[in-house]
Amino acid sequence: MARLTESMTNVLEGDSMDQDVESPVAIHQPKLPKQARDDLPRHISRDRTKRKIQRYVRKDGKCNVHHGNVRETYRYLTDIFTTLVDLKWRFNLLIFVMVYTVTWLFFGMIWWLIAYIRGDMDHIEDPSWTPCVTNLNGFVSAFLFSIETETTIGYGYRVITDKCPEGIILLLIQSVLGSIVNAFMVGCMFVKISQPKKRAETLVFSTHAVISMRDGKLCLMFRVGDLRNSHIVEASIRAKLIKSKQTSEGEFIPLNQTDINVGYYTGDDRLFLVSPLIISHEINQQSPFWEISKAQLPKEELEIVVILEGMVEATGMTCQARSSYVTSEILWGYRFTPVLTLEDGFYEVDYNSFHETYETSTPSLSAKELAELASRAELPLSWSVSSKLNQRADPETEEEEKNLEEQTERNGDVANLENESRV
Repeated sequence: MARLTESMTNVLEGDSMDQDVESPVAIHQPKLPKQARDDLPRHISRDRTKRKIQRYVRKDGKCNVHHGNVRETYRYLTDIFTTLVDLKWRFNLLIFVMVYTVTWLFFGMIWWLIAYIRGDMDHIEDPSWTPCVTNLNGFVSAFLFSIETETTIGYGYRVITDKCPEGIILLLIQSVLGSIVNAFMVGCMFVKISQPKKRAETLVFSTHAVISMRDGKLCLMFRVGDLRNSHIVEASIRAKLIKSKQTSEGEFIPLNQTDINVGYYTGDDRLFLVSPLIISHEINQQSPFWEISKAQLPKEELEIVVILEGMVEATGMTCQARSSYVTSEILWGYRFTPVLTLEDGFYEVDYNSFHETYETSTPSLSAKELAELASRAELPLSWSVSSKLNQRADPETEEEEKNLEEQTERNGDVANLENESRV
């Protein structure tokens, strides 16, 4: 009987569980962005399998971010000049040709309509008739006259007469609008040609970043160089740590950006980039790598974005070069191979060794653990508060002992005097 009741309760519990599963009322999880879903922390994500880290900035400096669901597209038209400059070359050339062709056709159509309305087409071979534009006998000739007017070619075969006031007004309008179109389109092409993006192609970053000891401190380092003889003026370097985080309140922040100090307070971030330089970041208490050790580094999902900015010496325009390093590109316990050698009267840079590194002895502990070991080594093992108090108490005990000895000596002298008096 007891077994029967137990089996019945199990069946009822199973039915109730099935009913709960099949219930139409379900709790919907908040829909996160795709990047946020991809960058969920390990304790949140159910899939703990190793996946490829998605770059935020590619090695060539291009940002790996695509803007989707942009509804306010009219904002691009409010700054049409920048929109045209940012377009690819094939679209820019297409727009360049289409703008000129449309304006020529538009004004050519108006010239033809003026000649058609005035009746110039009916008096083509009439020498006594004064047309608006001489030798304009159809749409093709009106189109050619429009090109000559806007480009100020002036072949001299088709000429506007003084008996056509509407033609004179149209000539003024086309001349002004043609100048505006020329200024806009030629300016757009000039800015696009003179963009310093290609200058960044000759600014190179090392393929790897390294972590090793420098002046007794653990440092993160990478190398930058300039392949051209024309230098970058007022060059400066910045670094950002891109890593998703979760706040103490439970808020998930994807791709959180943290500054990495590469000499901002000491002025080392301002570079004289004549030869390749090694940029160093000291891993201290303010560093985001303070608690990261050699064993923990491969487990971290982070990316270091480095940004080199400066003015092009030839044009005076600002240039920016970017690159990034993921955890697999950070080598622990390595240094960069020297590339600068002294020759006869000059220094030579060997760019064949620019990306090369060599292994060096580096502790595998984090900077925090190294600092703790160093602080322990500076203090004696028997040091304690009680010993410190005993050290403070020793002078007092020594004074008391001296006072007792003086009192005993005085008492002894008095006793001797009494004995002598008795004798």
